[in-house]
Amino acid sequence: MRISEIFRLVWLNLVQNKSKVILTSIGIVAGSATIMMVLAIGRGGQMEVAEQFKNLNAGAVDVSYESSGDSGRGGGPGGFFMFGFGQRGRDRNQVTLKESDMEDITLFVPGLSDATISFSTNADVEGGTLDSSSSYTIAGVKPNYADLSNLTLAIGDFLTEENEEGKEKVCVLGSRAAKEIFGSAYDAYDGTVYIDSRPYSVAGVIGEMGTVASGISPDDAIFIPYATGIKYLTGSDVSPTITAIAEDVDNVPVIKEYIADTLAGTYPNAEFEISDAGSKMEAASKSNETLQLLLIAMAAIVFFVGGIGIMNVLFVSVKERTNEIGILKAIGCSRKDILTEFLLEAACISFVGAILGVLFGLCITPIIESFSVRVELTVSGAVLSLLFGVLTGSIFGFYPAYKASTLIPVVALNQE
Repeated sequence: MRISEIFRLVWLNLVQNKSKVILTSIGIVAGSATIMMVLAIGRGGQMEVAEQFKNLNAGAVDVSYESSGDSGRGGGPGGFFMFGFGQRGRDRNQVTLKESDMEDITLFVPGLSDATISFSTNADVEGGTLDSSSSYTIAGVKPNYADLSNLTLAIGDFLTEENEEGKEKVCVLGSRAAKEIFGSAYDAYDGTVYIDSRPYSVAGVIGEMGTVASGISPDDAIFIPYATGIKYLTGSDVSPTITAIAEDVDNVPVIKEYIADTLAGTYPNAEFEISDAGSKMEAASKSNETLQLLLIAMAAIVFFVGGIGIMNVLFVSVKERTNEIGILKAIGCSRKDILTEFLLEAACISFVGAILGVLFGLCITPIIESFSVRVELTVSGAVLSLLFGVLTGSIFGFYPAYKASTLIPVVALNQE
């Protein structure tokens, strides 16, 4: 039998059983959509991790002391801001890192290119187009913070050594904070904001940076000189973070040990949290990989169920069409022709299901994104889901097709 005739038989059988084709392909629809979403969510997760950490220095090591009494928490370039909320009573055993500790680390720890100290807290902000005071994250930082954090200015300048030494009331706004307070970065530049009822002149506005590992973005923060923040906002009730930058990323584990030893000399009974950006990136990547593996497992289960459905339907189809198979064999069709016909039917059913699955995936993408899940659809993902669908139908359809091809013509013709 010519291949064109086989295709014609397949087409007639599919057209005459439209509802059966659609119902049979439901499992493939779900599997195809799942595969497409697995790839899209996995790619979206990878891009999200990359964007979250794009501003982190891979050699950054953050040192902080955490206790139940913190009201202002550190936020170094290695992890940006880990913010505390509200004022609480201070722990009598509270250890407060100082600039002298940063200097000791710089002096006694080999292999460092630079270091800085910073803190963050919340304060009421007024000014610009704000109708009432709003709470914003205030970050007290040193002038070298921008370079260590890879921050770029959209307009104006970052904080200077003169601002720090003079404890001047100047600030730099994050891009989103500038838009919320003034309407635009241009309007914010050289303007005035009131932080805790004190006027601060805006020296510059940071370009949009995106989210970071902690889920807090510098776009929402207001940066002020470290000394100014200590004097006017937090006083001694602050828990800053020291961030040291390793010259060689491979030496970060050794540098963390050196930092711990250096601080142990000053604070023998204190336990500090020492973390590096690389570990945070690795943890985030592993979480994303775990999610992707779970989704792949779910897709495999769905495809298996869909394949079993196709197999069952084809077995029923072989039973119903036994006489037809006997007639085809009686007029000269070979076992190969029968096998090819039933395999093509299985492949076509699964292909229809795969196409519907891709369309279904496109439809549910906005719903998934509404749950703050990043979805990055690709053509390759759609093609791969189609291939998986056809492959599933072909694999699970082979045995019924083989059983049909082995029927004996005389027995098949006498089958009621």
